[in-house]
Amino acid sequence: MNQVSTVSIAQITDIHLFASESHQLLGMPTIESFKVVLERLKELKSEIDLLLLTGDLSGDGTSDSYEHLQSLINQLQIPTYWLPGNHDCAIAMNEILNVGMISRRKSFQRGDWNFLLLNSAVPGCVHGHLTTNTLSWLDSELAKLGNKPTLIAFHHPPFLVNSAWLDNSGLKNPEELFAVIDRYPQVKLVLFGHIHQQFQGQRYNVGYLGTPSTCIQFRSHSHTFAIDQKAPGFRLLKLYPSGSWETSIERVPYFHPLELAATGY
Repeated sequence: MNQVSTVSIAQITDIHLFASESHQLLGMPTIESFKVVLERLKELKSEIDLLLLTGDLSGDGTSDSYEHLQSLINQLQIPTYWLPGNHDCAIAMNEILNVGMISRRKSFQRGDWNFLLLNSAVPGCVHGHLTTNTLSWLDSELAKLGNKPTLIAFHHPPFLVNSAWLDNSGLKNPEELFAVIDRYPQVKLVLFGHIHQQFQGQRYNVGYLGTPSTCIQFRSHSHTFAIDQKAPGFRLLKLYPSGSWETSIERVPYFHPLELAATGY
């Protein structure tokens, strides 16, 4: 296990599990690609303090899909926290994903860092939005928790990623989020998913990181929907007491014929 002073995280996102284990997403058997990611996480287990699952854990929002996820994740025996994406059912998640090493807590501490997990999903919509209540909660938590470095996570990107079709489905009210974050210099990192690709940006002194999916990847800088043939992946982070951090992307050796001509999903 790592020294208490350093917190090591794996961010896993856009898993898209289904009720049927044989279901494929644009040719990708999502449960199989996820199992390969889990095998790599097992190899890294002694180096990881917690897992953050940042939405679209299910592809169909079914209870069965979350039962599959719970069974697979608990085999790792690593503390795990999650938040919903636009394909998820938050009600089913709350009921199922709170057993064993999986927690539904949205505010917690590890080492010298605070973690705040937000729900940016809008029922029935692909795009994201942070409600007034969510932003008020974020504000009150940041005020209450004090000056320890803080990581915030949600599903939808608060920045344009230079892919027109994806940019239409990002977070619709990023300026309201920034208005809160700007008041709290202890916020050091913001993590998100949704874009199925690697992204790194910065606003003032805050890093903003998007992460590859554990299944299909979207081609970056594409005006229209397009699949990339890059391998599934996840993100590793090391958080230091000073508020500094390091990160890298891991991709796993899993390849499967994809529906490259698809125009959406």
